[in-house]
Amino acid sequence: MAETLTARPTHDLPSEGSSRARAGLWSRPGVRLVLLAALAAASVAVYLLTGLSGNLGFILGRRAVTLATLVLVATAVGVSTVLFHTVTANRILTPSIMGLDSLYIALQTAAVFVFGAFGASTLPAVPMFTLELLAMVAFSLLLFSLVMGRFGRSLTLMLLVGVLVGGMFRGVSSFLQRLMSPEDFQVLSDRFFADFTGADPALLGVSAIVVGALTLAAWLARHQLDVVGLGRDLAICLGINHRRLTMVVLVAVALMVGTSTALVGPTMFFGLLSSHLAYRALGTQRHAWTIPGSILAGTVALVGGQWAFERVLGLEGSLSMIVEFVGGITFIVLLLAGGRRR
Repeated sequence: MAETLTARPTHDLPSEGSSRARAGLWSRPGVRLVLLAALAAASVAVYLLTGLSGNLGFILGRRAVTLATLVLVATAVGVSTVLFHTVTANRILTPSIMGLDSLYIALQTAAVFVFGAFGASTLPAVPMFTLELLAMVAFSLLLFSLVMGRFGRSLTLMLLVGVLVGGMFRGVSSFLQRLMSPEDFQVLSDRFFADFTGADPALLGVSAIVVGALTLAAWLARHQLDVVGLGRDLAICLGINHRRLTMVVLVAVALMVGTSTALVGPTMFFGLLSSHLAYRALGTQRHAWTIPGSILAGTVALVGGQWAFERVLGLEGSLSMIVEFVGGITFIVLLLAGGRRR
């Protein structure tokens, strides 16, 4: 007797098309960005609303200032690092290689050396912030104009000059520190690390305007930045004025890094950490996703880390030291892995 084969109903079988659709949905950068935004919002809510007791108005006010500082630094450092990676075509570099952090430390050292620890602490915050920002931006413009103007195609030479000048600033700082009293040096050493909780509220508004305007400009130029990321030759063939756009981006990077450094202090490897978290989380190199992704990833890292230090560890330690430690490990891993990942 012949056996008859009966086909199983198609609705009883797993839908291969729906599985692929679900896998494709989760791989989309937009969906991943929404999840990253939800994680950042959860970090903000947990930081603001947990452990409330006593004078709620005072506590929430202090936390709001700290939160605004953390988000501002995450935006400035994250976006500037993504832009720096684009124009240098190298993702193991950070904007600090231009010597801005070394210049900031040199300015702080000179202030304590000239005015003493007490005198430097009593200097007006707004003029000092303006002076530090102008000095860092002026140094960057001088570096760009001299090196890029004379050697228009040698971005590598500009980076090498930045490293050498940064070493000179560190040498001058070290010399002045040896001439200080131990008390002055103790006060000065606290300024070598970023302080996310001690930012002056009067400086947040100006800093937010500068960083917000530059971030918006980067977002509006996202398509041109995508073309620049393809390489100099392809960008020129596609109609991009590569040299001019590179100079504009480098000036914007200097402004954002200078603003962040003058506000809270140096953050050498944090940008490397936040940018690569965004690259890995989103799985794309397009600036339409990596610019907001770096902001959200940096916010999660800073706000979540600040919550852990305040609520879990009771401020036993420095958040900036941990962030720089993790960022330094990220740098070593990228260096060993080959560095340039497109």
